[in-house]
Amino acid sequence: MSIGFQLQARDGAARRGVVETAHGRVDTPAFMPVGTAATVKAMRPQDVAATGAQMVLGNTYHLMLRPGAETVAELGGLHRFMAWPGPILTDSGGYQVMSLAKLRKIDERGVRFRSHIDGSKHELTPEGAVEIQDLLDADIAMQLDECPAAGRPRDEVADSMQLSLRWAERCRAAFRERAGYGLFAIVQGGMHDDLRRESAHALTGMDFPGYAVGGLAVGEGQAEMFRVLDVTVPELPEAKPRYLMGVGRPLDIVGAVERGIDLFDCVLPTRSGRTAQAFTHGGAVNIRNARHRRDPRPLDPACGCGVCSTFSRAYLHHLIRAGEMLGPMLLTEHNVFFYQTLMHRLRDAIAAGALADEAARIRAEQAAGDIAPMEAKA
Repeated sequence: MSIGFQLQARDGAARRGVVETAHGRVDTPAFMPVGTAATVKAMRPQDVAATGAQMVLGNTYHLMLRPGAETVAELGGLHRFMAWPGPILTDSGGYQVMSLAKLRKIDERGVRFRSHIDGSKHELTPEGAVEIQDLLDADIAMQLDECPAAGRPRDEVADSMQLSLRWAERCRAAFRERAGYGLFAIVQGGMHDDLRRESAHALTGMDFPGYAVGGLAVGEGQAEMFRVLDVTVPELPEAKPRYLMGVGRPLDIVGAVERGIDLFDCVLPTRSGRTAQAFTHGGAVNIRNARHRRDPRPLDPACGCGVCSTFSRAYLHHLIRAGEMLGPMLLTEHNVFFYQTLMHRLRDAIAAGALADEAARIRAEQAAGDIAPMEAKA
């Protein structure tokens, strides 16, 4: 009476598998484009699906404020509301709890906060977070947790982790079990090995359908993030999906897959597309730079997306410099496609037992840098 998860192949700690939900399957390792307000910014749902994405992420905090979870439920749930028929994961609002520190108050009951939109007062409890995600009809819901800010003292991180454990128990009790739907727990504990292990052990004892690693990608650096994963992931159940929240730089994903992570999300590919940055096989490219002004070549010659097969760097540069909305739309489409291609490469490599070679190839591509600029023609 929950989501299903089948492991199909292993290569070292890395896994290839399938998550089965009420609205379809997700091949893992997978990257979920972020649809904060029921939209992956600058993309139509059918265009998101065309990149190869199978699941998207929605944001509980933002959707509860507008249009409201009850409104979404009245209109048939989030899948129908945003015309996305596939699986949806919703976060619980825990990250927003951290980021809106000046607008909220946390206690044992939950979080009381003021809306960043209009200043109205709201309360979010563990039970309320589960109810909202139920109203949204999320295939995978997340427990409400407190995500401690980077650099907090160890005793405060420990208290925060313990609060998240108590909230996890309340979320588990409030969750309505049904076929194809699941609730994930979130491991916290900052950069402290013992706290991470303690959190993981307590949560696995509650028998959640899946487990997330939270509290990373908050400025700690790649080496420290990988160290925390090395400590945390082995403590999680082998037969349950593992989700690394908010991590999305390409080489961060590669390293996390090597350590046994199955699911990812991040705003990076869409946000970067809106700020003239494209991800390519040769690393990140700022298409605003003048060197692209007369370049007739595609953004990424190794990419199979419609943007790269249709438009030149010169045209994309023109759109961005002219402030045309098509520019961010095309860069976003390319970036989401690039991320899905990356995940496809990793899945195939795991299935073939060749992840080490493929990971080395990806790292070498990224280190090589962008293709050399063309000489300007008179």
